[in-house]
Amino acid sequence: MAGIVGVHGIGKYNYFMAAGDSAEGAADAMRLKWDHYLGVALGKEGAYFSEVAYFSHLLHDGRPKEGPQAFAGMHASAQQVLMGWARNRGLGERFTGALKLFTGWLLARLDGRSAAFAALFAPEVAAYLTDPGRRERCREAVRDVIRKHRPRVLIAHSLGSVVAYETLWANPDLEIDLLITLGSPLGMRNVVFEHLLPAPVNGRGSRPAGVKRWVNIADKDDIAAIPPDLALCFTGVDAEERVNLDWIDFHTAEKYLGCPALAPHLRPFLP
Repeated sequence: MAGIVGVHGIGKYNYFMAAGDSAEGAADAMRLKWDHYLGVALGKEGAYFSEVAYFSHLLHDGRPKEGPQAFAGMHASAQQVLMGWARNRGLGERFTGALKLFTGWLLARLDGRSAAFAALFAPEVAAYLTDPGRRERCREAVRDVIRKHRPRVLIAHSLGSVVAYETLWANPDLEIDLLITLGSPLGMRNVVFEHLLPAPVNGRGSRPAGVKRWVNIADKDDIAAIPPDLALCFTGVDAEERVNLDWIDFHTAEKYLGCPALAPHLRPFLP
């Protein structure tokens, strides 16, 4: 039944460590979980994913720091992402202090779930967008998986939607019948959108040429999907779904892949 390729989002370095520093093992473990999650949405367990393209290990130089230490040691580029993200949420618009002071100010104002998200989101997004070598290696990893399986459907979650978008643009030979983006930060101003490759033209990005249909799904409370409606920023988004997943698990692949909104879009591509 496999015929779908996935591209994971932020915070998946733990799979790499659990697999004994094996990207292949991490991808396989993730595939099994994504098959189960999607089975919930479709009402039937199955082997839906050919592979989940794994790249998280390419964004890290070692075990990520957790809790307050993650903010204390945050690189300046990650602090810039953090500031941009916070201002998209209406936080810190009038803050004029140094980045390091801003990080401490923001940490004191975030609830636990938002702080945990920010500690994962900012460093990985910064590593991808500001390091050309890492960026290219992530795109190569996704490209190779798509070329290997030639799927009809590509499901990309979170930061994975950014990597997938750029990969598809960089490799026009890759043809996808359906691209589904979940909890995507592609349109996030002053963080992601302006830094995309290729760069938006006249303030708008566009669907990669090899993609026939693009569906975007975002939870109403997802603090990564800013704005939730990508059609505001991109031409060629064929359908938008605003969903209500879980006020705590607002950004997880489990909740997105298991939500009923996916089923109508996927069923035409399933046996």
